[in-house]
Amino acid sequence: MSGSLVGRQVVVLGGSRGVGRETALRCAGEGAKVLAVARNAGALAELAQTARGIEVLALDGASEVAPGQVFALAKPDLLVICGGATPSTRSLPELSWSEFSVNWEVDVKMTFQFCREALKAPLSPGSVVAIISSGAGLGGSPISGGYAGAKRMQMFIAKYSQAESDRRGLGIHFVALVPSRVMPETELGRAAVGGYARHLGISDEKFLEDMGPRQSPGDVADAVIALAVNPPSNLASIFVVSAEGVTATV
Repeated sequence: MSGSLVGRQVVVLGGSRGVGRETALRCAGEGAKVLAVARNAGALAELAQTARGIEVLALDGASEVAPGQVFALAKPDLLVICGGATPSTRSLPELSWSEFSVNWEVDVKMTFQFCREALKAPLSPGSVVAIISSGAGLGGSPISGGYAGAKRMQMFIAKYSQAESDRRGLGIHFVALVPSRVMPETELGRAAVGGYARHLGISDEKFLEDMGPRQSPGDVADAVIALAVNPPSNLASIFVVSAEGVTATV
């Protein structure tokens, strides 16, 4: 993929809210044909009415049948793996195993299944698979159970998938984008802000003030588009998105 998204097929998993929704809207605005996939049919219907060029599919992206159903409808030039479960914001002793592991069963499972299918199908040479991870995967997140580990695993899956694409000569680009700060504009971000503020005994406003400058969902969406239009030519597959811009990391 090079130069433009005009006429390109984009699939956004988790496209009904947050970063996924913003990415779907911006890709459509760039002239792409967008398929937004999410579980919330009502939110998808609202999205489809908001912008031309967006079709929607109500589907659990972590289900076993999801990759086959999605790729039967649209073979993407750009696949954005976003969304996932909202973790519990409580400390380790207060969690059950099902609460601790929810992001592994949703976020990681969805990433694994779709990256595997992208390699097996395979997607066309030059296609880009962009996985939206989290800065928690680099710095930890002590009151969200297995969330940080799940987000780090998404980064590993991007690297493993890129290595396999290279080994097979497929020409598919796999990248993980890592928003460095909590984004209170999103449902997940609001939950994190509230949870950490309570945990620290401070107000939501104080927590955000202490956190400092942060990227927006639009910044992350723009980074997805930039990497899709100009895929990295080196071995870097993990990119941190911050208020200062986009930086390749290891």
